[in-house]
Amino acid sequence: MKKKTRILILGIALVLTMAMSGCGVNHKSPEGVVEALIKNYVSGSEKNVKKCYSQNKDTNELLQSEIDATLKYFAAHKPGKVKVEQCDKLSENGDYTYVYIIYNLVLENSQEYPCVGTYMVEKNSGKYYVMSPSEITDELRNQAATDYAKFMTTDSYKSYTKAYNVFIKKNPGYEEKIANKLNAE
Repeated sequence: MKKKTRILILGIALVLTMAMSGCGVNHKSPEGVVEALIKNYVSGSEKNVKKCYSQNKDTNELLQSEIDATLKYFAAHKPGKVKVEQCDKLSENGDYTYVYIIYNLVLENSQEYPCVGTYMVEKNSGKYYVMSPSEITDELRNQAATDYAKFMTTDSYKSYTKAYNVFIKKNPGYEEKIANKLNAE
């Protein structure tokens, strides 16, 4: 009887864990969907990447090319995992939010490759989705450029830049190695 009880408890715990982890995409906040996007790119989950973009079916050709290239880029690094350092809003304008994310790709040799990214996020029917490049208007692009210029003066960006420079100094030729991997495919 004890063995059956333990198995039942483990089964219930597994079901609860799966239910709480969801589908791998957090649409509850702009930052949540951007973190999910990066984590799904690193794990190689094209299906969940598309969910971040609200593109479950019939992904347009331009976005599909970007997704394919970005999946290959992350795969070339062979990261074991990703560590999100910071993810926050740069600006908000109605249903649109400009989000930055600073994260480290944890490589095979346990070194951490510092990365930064920015994404435009749209709120649609109470959920947040990363916008594809073709959806971003010139007005949003111009505002994002202004916001990014301000972001580059922050301590967060300066810390990222410092960590990136330290990594490159310790690993000369790393980016060329990644570029060569991508060009070989």
